[in-house]
Amino acid sequence: MEKRITVNPKQAILTDEFIYDINKVSFPSVHSATIEETPAGLVSAFFGGEYEGHPEVSIYVSRRVGSEWTSPVKVVDGIVNDSVRKACYNPVLFQVQGKELILFYKIGYNVQDWSGYLIRSFDNGLTWTKPEALPEGFLGPIKNRPLLVDETLICGSSTENDGWKVHFEFTNDLGKMWTKTNPINDKTCSIIQPSILQHKDGTLQTVCRSQNEAVVSSFSSDKGKTWTKSFPLHLPNNNSGLDAIALADGRFLMVYNHVKASQSAYMTRMRTPLNVAVSNDGIHWDNILVLEDSPIKEYSYPSVIQDKKGIVHIVYTWRRENVKYVEIDPSQLYVLPANVK
Repeated sequence: MEKRITVNPKQAILTDEFIYDINKVSFPSVHSATIEETPAGLVSAFFGGEYEGHPEVSIYVSRRVGSEWTSPVKVVDGIVNDSVRKACYNPVLFQVQGKELILFYKIGYNVQDWSGYLIRSFDNGLTWTKPEALPEGFLGPIKNRPLLVDETLICGSSTENDGWKVHFEFTNDLGKMWTKTNPINDKTCSIIQPSILQHKDGTLQTVCRSQNEAVVSSFSSDKGKTWTKSFPLHLPNNNSGLDAIALADGRFLMVYNHVKASQSAYMTRMRTPLNVAVSNDGIHWDNILVLEDSPIKEYSYPSVIQDKKGIVHIVYTWRRENVKYVEIDPSQLYVLPANVK
């Protein structure tokens, strides 16, 4: 394969900042941030509390007003009734064009106990409706943003009850009625937390977190109803969440930990470095930009979008202590053949 060189990738970073001041919040630990663009600007959500799985872990929202993030506000908790409270997990934001902002999330004692819920905002994340439970057996988008295709919201979902399995859930009425596929992966691939990419010809591609030391992919030619056999890409995966999007210029962009689990076994969390890769076809990827490479703790669970002006926005877990926000100009992320000066 022809060698390629990356052209000054750091110039692509426009903003690199924390969403909040850790000295001004009540929760010591955060994880699983999500980001979305609304008509009033960016909104991010994440779960926070004593530690992941603690019954008081709740979902918090912060809005970007001008150039500043608002202080995180608790928008939902895991209170089931007067005697039962469970932890909240993995919020996922989705802005319905011309309509509401939806926040999907899960509650449970642990992953195997998860139930799916959603809340809605009709004022760009300022206030929220009461929680709506998803039908039994449905979890909604498990980590990454869903995709709207022909009025159908396609949600990449997964379960961990009997091995790691990916499936897809569909709603035609923004979360009231649901259908879903069977698991798409066989026993050779243990995968969860799919991202969905849409190619120019309408083909869908999923890229998934795996226990197979690599990012695992699959394709669908019928809008997510059936999928090809899952296969590993030539990108490492350390058994940690990733996210990917289709860019307006036709390329694809992924944020992920560029390391195999077996290569980082000496680390406590095995979730560093955190990288950005781009691809022209969804199969061949160039690892272009390093967002974090410190061996201290973890940098993980990214969420990525591209706004209407073409700028890419990324949020991710920073050491479980804060949420980092990075703004990128994707036109500055490119590679050249090694013989080009």
